[in-house]
Amino acid sequence: MNVVIISRTKEKLDLVAKEIGHTTGQMVKVIVTDFIKENVFSDIEDQLKGLTIGVLVNNVGILPSTIPCQFLEHEELNQTITKVINCNVKTMVKMCKIILPGMENRGKGLILNISSGVASVPFPMYTLYSSSKVFVERFSQSLQAEYKDEGIIIQAVAPFGISTRMSGYQKTNMVTLSPEQFVERSLQYIRAGDKTNGCICHIILSWVLQTIPLKDFMLQGLQEYVKKSIEKKKNLENNKNKSGGAI
Repeated sequence: MNVVIISRTKEKLDLVAKEIGHTTGQMVKVIVTDFIKENVFSDIEDQLKGLTIGVLVNNVGILPSTIPCQFLEHEELNQTITKVINCNVKTMVKMCKIILPGMENRGKGLILNISSGVASVPFPMYTLYSSSKVFVERFSQSLQAEYKDEGIIIQAVAPFGISTRMSGYQKTNMVTLSPEQFVERSLQYIRAGDKTNGCICHIILSWVLQTIPLKDFMLQGLQEYVKKSIEKKKNLENNKNKSGGAI
């Protein structure tokens, strides 16, 4: 398949496009946009005109804060709310609106909407993010019920730990997978229903969270994590000041 990739940084998009083209021999179209902004979708739709889109992957997402915190503690809360809703919720709905009619006309297509394992249960300290991912799941499941008989597969994919920039490039292990590992495993579950956690270890983790009442334990653990993260950040800043900066 030829590929269209959409994100906000042209330099990074061009590098990825070059890599895809080199390794697959397929054509890559780059569209530069920032999904946290308003009114970006008419331009995207114009640039996609005439293309037959067989697979849509809604993978764009934003984490309000790298350090988990209570809802009212977010910096610039009004702007943060708008950014999270625009990026994590509105973008998915709008891209489905743009692409789904062509799939319906052809009687086939695949839409993968990336949710998160934290949407499995109420997740304090990640309230905005986890709630936006609940919307992703419900929207995807409802849309699949509407269009399943049209020959279209629509699935919410809800991973837990993946070693990406959003997760601070955590070390990979049995639970935290590399992006390549997760994609390879999750693709095996495309016909497994309207939602999947994408791999056996994440499926088990989701079951545990929904079965065992961990709410109080999770809240306490997250609060301890916040304290340690803040202390670590302060120590790094203090060491940087003492050393006179870095080159």
